[in-house]
Amino acid sequence: MSGLSTSALSAFAEYARCPDALIGVPQPAVVDSPEGFFCWNSMVLFGRTRGLPTSQRPVFRSSGEDASVFSPDEWSGDHPIGSLGLPFDPTAIADSLRRERYVHNGHTSKTIDLKAAARSTYYAMRPLLPVAVRKHAQRWALRDWQELTFPSWPVDVTVDKLMNAIFGRLLDVHSLDQIPFIWFWPDGHKAGAIMTHDVETAAGRDFSGALMRMEAEHGIFSAFEIVPEERYEVPHSYLDEIRSAGCEVCVHGLNHDGRLFLSEAIFRARAKAINAYARQFGATGFRSPVMYRHADWYDAFEFSYDMSLPNVAHLDPQRGGCCTVMPFFIGDVLELPLTTTQDYQLFHILKRCDLDLWKQQCEIILKHGGLLSFIIHPDYTLSSAAQNLYRRLLEYLAQLRDERQLWIALPGEVDRWWRARSQLHLERLGASWRIVGPHRERARLAFAFREDGHVQYRIAEQN
Repeated sequence: MSGLSTSALSAFAEYARCPDALIGVPQPAVVDSPEGFFCWNSMVLFGRTRGLPTSQRPVFRSSGEDASVFSPDEWSGDHPIGSLGLPFDPTAIADSLRRERYVHNGHTSKTIDLKAAARSTYYAMRPLLPVAVRKHAQRWALRDWQELTFPSWPVDVTVDKLMNAIFGRLLDVHSLDQIPFIWFWPDGHKAGAIMTHDVETAAGRDFSGALMRMEAEHGIFSAFEIVPEERYEVPHSYLDEIRSAGCEVCVHGLNHDGRLFLSEAIFRARAKAINAYARQFGATGFRSPVMYRHADWYDAFEFSYDMSLPNVAHLDPQRGGCCTVMPFFIGDVLELPLTTTQDYQLFHILKRCDLDLWKQQCEIILKHGGLLSFIIHPDYTLSSAAQNLYRRLLEYLAQLRDERQLWIALPGEVDRWWRARSQLHLERLGASWRIVGPHRERARLAFAFREDGHVQYRIAEQN
């Protein structure tokens, strides 16, 4: 796997796969602001800009600030960077959001150390705490979640809106009615979906087969994230059962003790053992327990893909979110973000047992042609009420597949497709375009165009 370009529009090139000639070669970015939040084109972004003021907190139109100062609908061009006249480096901004660099803005190392100490203390006491006490403590720790204004709840599409805005700039710069690009999903599917299961205890391990049978009734196959050490035994027969059912094995941390990301030294030491288990299990995917993460350390992994970054993490112990509903590369690792609320948070933090929130999130993601990704823990699906809800979710996803061209795939399949797509490019063919590269038979030509003042996408009819 080769590294990715760091040029100013490489994030857009990876995202859109449109002709290189239309993107051009942007000039090196020259920025003069302190790093911070800023508004541009009605979006709240984070990073450094040229000529736009930044803030240590997210700024919104409703904050009382002069919207004409913070959020111009059309940039004047007085401080452009590159041929598109953007007042920032879009790749740097996209990386700041997707890698959650905004989270540490204004935080001191003392604050981070205190959180680490509290996490360590909690995990040391966790085996002694009754489940009811743990749930109450977690609700108390997350009590301010509704006060968080960034990322946007219940789904944040900031990066996707930024890419859409760049499409708009390209349409204007080249005076085009439409711009061709390679559609996000194979075979003309409108969006993608993955189902995953973090297996936390022996009870969850033993209930995995029941989940596989429920899913098989709807033609859905899933990934099981396995804790290699201490939590439970992992016999070869269990891994064989998963694979023989058409499902996938992934690694879920090392021992689920909450310490994996306490420091870079701890992480890199444990990553060696985790990589060894990946080879032993034949696993190419990873998810961190409790969604603890640090994207800039992922070079220590030998995995092909990771699933540890939430889209918006208001209900997680580690706050933040990657602000996109699309897969994206972190170095050589493909990130498949979690774009819906986990079952545990739904049941025990929000105290809900219905599909309404999941359906709301699905509609937002479908609108942007993104990835619907779910975590359903076997450990929390033991009750009849939880099983009935899961069956209803499976029925809903099967309906989306049948009626709205949703591609329900294994995470490994999404990983392979996204890597294949990254190797495809468009060539002019007379008055049209053709897709060139390996696995092009599954790819579809699409167009970005402006309608009623908004940039829209459409998949071209296949010849």
